[in-house]
Amino acid sequence: MNSSRPTVIIGAGFAGLFTALHLRHQQDLRSIVLIDPQERFVFKPMLYELLTGELSEDVVCPTYKELLQGSDINFVQDKVVAIDLQEKRLKLASGSDYIYDHLVLAVGSIQGYLGTEGAQKNAFAFRTQENAIALESQLRECLQRASQTDDETQRRSLLTFAVVGAGPTGVEMAATLADLLPDWYAQLGGDIRQIRIFLINHGKTILAGDVNAGLQEEALQAFKTRTVPVELILGVGVKAVAQDHLEYQPANSTEIKTLLTQTTIWTAGTAVNPLIQNLKSQIPADHLDKHGLPLVTSSTLQLLDFPEVFAAGDCASVQPQPLPALAQVAYQQGASIAHNLIALTKGASASPAHVSLRGTLMKLGLGNGVARLFDKVQITGKPGDLIRSAVYLEMLPTPLHDFKATTEWLREETFYRYHRPKMKPETTAK
Repeated sequence: MNSSRPTVIIGAGFAGLFTALHLRHQQDLRSIVLIDPQERFVFKPMLYELLTGELSEDVVCPTYKELLQGSDINFVQDKVVAIDLQEKRLKLASGSDYIYDHLVLAVGSIQGYLGTEGAQKNAFAFRTQENAIALESQLRECLQRASQTDDETQRRSLLTFAVVGAGPTGVEMAATLADLLPDWYAQLGGDIRQIRIFLINHGKTILAGDVNAGLQEEALQAFKTRTVPVELILGVGVKAVAQDHLEYQPANSTEIKTLLTQTTIWTAGTAVNPLIQNLKSQIPADHLDKHGLPLVTSSTLQLLDFPEVFAAGDCASVQPQPLPALAQVAYQQGASIAHNLIALTKGASASPAHVSLRGTLMKLGLGNGVARLFDKVQITGKPGDLIRSAVYLEMLPTPLHDFKATTEWLREETFYRYHRPKMKPETTAK
């Protein structure tokens, strides 16, 4: 057990990593322990660029060793298995434990599957570096096999791709695949007209109830103008996912329909992180939201019963007005928590966390996007995609990494830009 009492940050995603970096940037000299089970940071908004090859793994998923170099932040690659809020103690999977002075919970959420049969086993999630690598391998294998088989039914199944969930991730995924897969398949000599991409959603509209709801029309228009148009199956519940098909049921119907596909990508729903679930017995029931997330004050992001504990990102519920699970929100929360941690050590009071939504950004295909800035200016097409990339690159964790990423992006844009294959009347697109 460590004899000192550091500030411990659990989770090195946007909220956790930026809390630590802001503490150091503001010349805070306290002992900081940053704990995460992964070796690499995942810049989730740009996982699409990792999938498409527009940016490299080292840019989208840099190592914490690189990001924290020279910061004197103690990074511990381990998993927290238990927290005792009363004793201010946490235990790691390796057997180590820490007694903390202040604690920051930033573990995020996990992929949820809504109890759908076979979804967790057979569908592809898209939240981590490993997810992106596994999905790329699956997509390329399907296209390769489709280009070589003479079995029409088999080829149709291999060339049908289903995306479940029409929130931002599902919409961006469907639009990206609608440009990317024809490019890959044309290189194999395949007929890109045989590719079908379905976006399946329980609701009757896309982006419903989301901060990106104002971009519905732009997204729908983008679906129509991709290399392969995206087809919508809305108002249905997915009942089961198998390796070679999925089953869905339209609303107000008893009929179960089957879609033959060997690739189902699951983007619908999230679930509470198990570590947060395990805190329920230590927090009064009326201080948890309906999903079991601990409530935090909107002013300071502190747990109501444990003011030495801060929580941010999508592992806490901000009251009275919940915030969307966006990188820009977590980024600002990290800065606010760092400011308040410093204030508390100086005997001052914590100040309110001011989080403002600066706009929404979406990738809607290769070289195509939309940027809605401060709900006043909307830019679409190639300029929208450039603004999206520039904004996200500017958010990268350190100036050195920002420079490297921007350099690679500019090189990609200048010399290796994608050229979308066109639909041709011939049977095979070369």
